[in-house]
Amino acid sequence: MKASELKLKSKSELQADLLSLTRAQFGQRMQVATQQMTNTSEMRNIRRDIARIKTVMTQKESQS
Repeated sequence: MKASELKLKSKSELQADLLSLTRAQFGQRMQVATQQMTNTSEMRNIRRDIARIKTVMTQKESQS
């Protein structure tokens, strides 16, 4: 997910993406806890995508 793609989305779309990513992050944490995780780099990608979405949301709020 690129920041340029996120800037084109509306606030409600960003919130929906953020919610789905936080749920995915929770699922990944549960897999780590039960030692079922196969792709550990996915946690890093999800964490970075969440940060990107939050950054874009903050930028949109400061512009308004």
